[in-house]
Amino acid sequence: MSANLAQLLVRSAHAYPNLPALALGPRVTCSYAQLAGRVARLAAGLAQHLSPNDRVALVMQNCPQYVELLFACWHAGLCAVPVNAKLHPRELEFILANSGARLCFASADLYDAMAPLAESVPCLEEVIDADGPRYAALAAGAPLPMAARAAEDPAWLFYTSGTTGRPKGVTLTQKNIMAAILNYFSDVDAIDPGEAIIHAAPMSHGSGFYMLPHVAHAGLNVVPESGGFDAPEIYALLQAHRGVTLFAAPTMVKRLVDHPADADTANLKTIVYGGGPMYVADCKAAMKRFGYKLAQIYGQGESPMTITAMGKAIHAATDHPRYEQRLASVGQAFTGVEVMVGDADDRPLPAGEIGEILVRGDQIMAGYWDNPAASAETLRNGWLHTGDVGSLDEEGFLTLMDRSKDLIISGGSNIYPREVEEVLLLHPGVSEVSVVGQSHPEWGEVVVAFVVPRGAPPDKADLDALCLDRIARFKRPKAYRYVEALPKNSTGKVLKTELRKLL
Repeated sequence: MSANLAQLLVRSAHAYPNLPALALGPRVTCSYAQLAGRVARLAAGLAQHLSPNDRVALVMQNCPQYVELLFACWHAGLCAVPVNAKLHPRELEFILANSGARLCFASADLYDAMAPLAESVPCLEEVIDADGPRYAALAAGAPLPMAARAAEDPAWLFYTSGTTGRPKGVTLTQKNIMAAILNYFSDVDAIDPGEAIIHAAPMSHGSGFYMLPHVAHAGLNVVPESGGFDAPEIYALLQAHRGVTLFAAPTMVKRLVDHPADADTANLKTIVYGGGPMYVADCKAAMKRFGYKLAQIYGQGESPMTITAMGKAIHAATDHPRYEQRLASVGQAFTGVEVMVGDADDRPLPAGEIGEILVRGDQIMAGYWDNPAASAETLRNGWLHTGDVGSLDEEGFLTLMDRSKDLIISGGSNIYPREVEEVLLLHPGVSEVSVVGQSHPEWGEVVVAFVVPRGAPPDKADLDALCLDRIARFKRPKAYRYVEALPKNSTGKVLKTELRKLL
């Protein structure tokens, strides 16, 4: 039996050949038998150009082709590199070069921006429009037998920003991903054949990951026609599909609750939320609107979607004496996953004490792609060091105190301050800068930059333009505060806690 994740699709196609596999909006586009056949043919097209373990980048907005490309890569024995389509071209260029991607697939709206990278990235041989004739030709040949894969073979490179500002490629193996899929079934939700997931969050991230348990159990993967999140569209899709799951950042859940719709939500089965803190009041408002259909997960790229979980039953256990505290937590460790709150020497701390969150289990990454130093540091002593700070209670419920200390989470997207700071320091009028997150009712947090000017304060429009030229738009500061000096400790380290107090 092959360890190949593509076997999940073949198994569902054999068991439920006529069940719908993909839909664009309300319209089903193919069955499981059709999807499996198309994937095998597309894999043959890829194998004509590539060798086992070669990397294939997917820089695409949400679209049905995402599903077939991901499984075609695995079917052919390749490693997929799904990339955040909102990144700046310079950031995309780095990821393509670092991963050594030989092919890149782009959705039609991104193709013109991506095509020139085939000239500037030495390893990249071709950029292919996923809606174009070249793509169609790749899937026009005879089907390819599935490649044999080992459990430790890389399957998905997930690029996550680092505190150095350079993205790091998290290497997820066949075994890592299978463990995370099984964890979905054990601790998040059951999936019956024919039930659906709506991909309103990026398929390059969590929603794409949750595609996998749905394929494993012959679920329907629905891509909104908008390609993203639009509250009225989601409500409309709930009328078209049954047993619907939605993976959503807390800001998306809040928008669904705030949308003045009286639409029937009987077809909504589960909202899995994660990617940032959900305030207890917002959680209760969502349950009042939808019923006890919320499940929470906490994870990071290095432990994909799988550190802790809090299922629907715990959300519904309103008579528990610690119900409020549980809702404020991120749940308990997944089945088969160890979570420890440790001190500076990785020794376990007593319940209630605050320390770094450490994790181990079969879902933990193999390491960072081509970065042994960072891998050794993050995986030292046999534990994944998350960089997040929290505490465990006596019942094993984990409460996050901070996400990676200085990490800003805005609308479910991670923003590392140093990345923004390094760009702003390129302006000749900026002497020093420190970036922090400010609480925001809709986005969770927004980026605020404290700037020490060199002479006259620089024009804010110039700082915006500098950011837009170098980093993704969602990372740009929403406000600039000019200050005479940054608060620092005796060693010269900027005290971001003091800056946050000013907000």
